[in-house]
Amino acid sequence: MGSNLLISLDEIEATTKKALTVHGASLDIASLVAHAVRTAEERGNKICGLYYVESYCLQLKSGRVDGVVEPIITNNKAGTVRVDGRFGFAQSAFAAGFNKAIEVARNNGICGYSVEHTQTCTYLGYFTEQLAKSGMLAIGATNASAVVAPPGGSVPVLGTNPIAMAVPDGKGGISFQFDFSTSAIALGKITMAAAANEPIPLGWAVDKDGNPTTNAKDALEGSLLSTGGYKGYGLGLMAELLAGALTGSRLSVEVPPLKTPEGEPHDLGQFYVVIDVEAYDDRFLQRVEKLADVIESQPGARLPGANIPTPDEVEVDDVLWSTIKHLSSN
Repeated sequence: MGSNLLISLDEIEATTKKALTVHGASLDIASLVAHAVRTAEERGNKICGLYYVESYCLQLKSGRVDGVVEPIITNNKAGTVRVDGRFGFAQSAFAAGFNKAIEVARNNGICGYSVEHTQTCTYLGYFTEQLAKSGMLAIGATNASAVVAPPGGSVPVLGTNPIAMAVPDGKGGISFQFDFSTSAIALGKITMAAAANEPIPLGWAVDKDGNPTTNAKDALEGSLLSTGGYKGYGLGLMAELLAGALTGSRLSVEVPPLKTPEGEPHDLGQFYVVIDVEAYDDRFLQRVEKLADVIESQPGARLPGANIPTPDEVEVDDVLWSTIKHLSSN
């Protein structure tokens, strides 16, 4: 990797949008994906930001992802909204059914919102945050290609399978939120360590024989581990069933490699539990504030994802930025 450049978030978003449209995405869809990339970079989530843009562009060009497709929304049961993304981007599929999911949650108190048959959503918290800003308490799950072995095993069966939660503050903002993989670490961090010939901590992965390893390249030939052992494994299975089995999308063991230019569509799913807090105890927001006060009264402590400053510019690897600029000019 090269040295770092300071790039404004506005430029990151604009350049990403141009790169996507140059490679075949519609302007509306490119705008949605570019905003997600911007937000990931803003939050320091490098693995879900510009890191993925080259693969987005190459997959648009090869037809692995459809950059112009119109999602199909169904609402066959009162509390259920399903969006068939038709092998397009997750961001556009989520946006297509968003208003309907909010409407159903307000009418019923709760909505099960599934986004099906899409490209990887990369940054799951980006979506739960949007729901929270509309006044909903949101819990989300998704899955990915199998890289995590079960406890005691050495053959991958689960993806990094993140779960996320975002809580509204009653003012159009977010009280707190979290988004984390149920694997010990995101796969991208091991990939980046391998590219830089850097070691990884024990507990992240095992090699192909099931032995603990600090060698990133051996880890890529082996398996990641669940965070917290059996507990994280259970959460990973939960995400697998919600995002894969319940949505009719792929199970992790069926998901093809995510970043290769060609191949079958990702065909991944996401599942969100969207809760209208106004349908329950009218002191909910007060209780959240009390919880925040108790936590923040301790020096250095805060709720996850709360009171995080928003930068105007972020550091970007110069080689990566050169690639994105080149993609936007082709």
